[in-house]
Amino acid sequence: MVSMGENYSVLMSVYYKEKPEYLRESMQSIYEQTIPTDDFVLICDGPLNEKLDAVIHEMQKKFKKRLKVYQLEKNGGLGNALNIGIHNCKNELIARMDSDDISRPDRCERELNIFKEKPDIAIVSGIVEEFDHDKDFIQAKRVLPEYDCEIKEFARFRNPFNHPCIMYKKSQVEIAGGYRDFYLLEDYFLWIRMFQCGCKGYNIQSPLLWMRTGSELYKRRGGWKYAMSQKALFQYMAENNYIGKTDYYTSIIGRTIISIMPNPLREFFYKEFVRG
Repeated sequence: MVSMGENYSVLMSVYYKEKPEYLRESMQSIYEQTIPTDDFVLICDGPLNEKLDAVIHEMQKKFKKRLKVYQLEKNGGLGNALNIGIHNCKNELIARMDSDDISRPDRCERELNIFKEKPDIAIVSGIVEEFDHDKDFIQAKRVLPEYDCEIKEFARFRNPFNHPCIMYKKSQVEIAGGYRDFYLLEDYFLWIRMFQCGCKGYNIQSPLLWMRTGSELYKRRGGWKYAMSQKALFQYMAENNYIGKTDYYTSIIGRTIISIMPNPLREFFYKEFVRG
């Protein structure tokens, strides 16, 4: 049995379109965690640029040997980058971090405490607070069910975890096959497969992370490509008896309508009806 001490890895992927100031804020929020990581794995998903490289060099001076940077020759997508990162994480517990979000200082400590209190849990997440330019002005929150039975029921219709602040057990992610290529739904697909392997989850009912959004986020949630990706995921769930036919058709119709909405309307819908 793997020891659940206070050691944990942090996994981040960055690519050339990220803003240097966002990357700096994100990495700094990990540096300032109340329980520091001893293993920060940063995957550069393809060549970056001088400004991003400068931020990484700056952070290497702070983290020293705790920060391990892996440079991929070309951009292969988030799922591929995260799988490479997971393989190179040395600890059983891995905290995911996006290169433009900001973790609260006690985020990782609180997640570690859950793994200590509930050793049968494989996935822990919590509330994210969404902001555009200033994290002091929260636009929305994504609040999710707390307990495993509620989480798995919720997963029949919507993503049951906030991926930007997830912490999971490396061994259980690998047993489920890791991330797979699934347009904008790599994480949701992974959770379903982990559930199929018997994994349990838990959502902390307080904010763990400030998530940068803006209209671009909601734009990515639109279009036929995203609608077809959702259809494929729910078809997988139906074929594996995770949902029934009625749930399948209801979800597909509703999600297709949302996907083809004009972006301002979709943004309004998410903020008013989907987020807390």
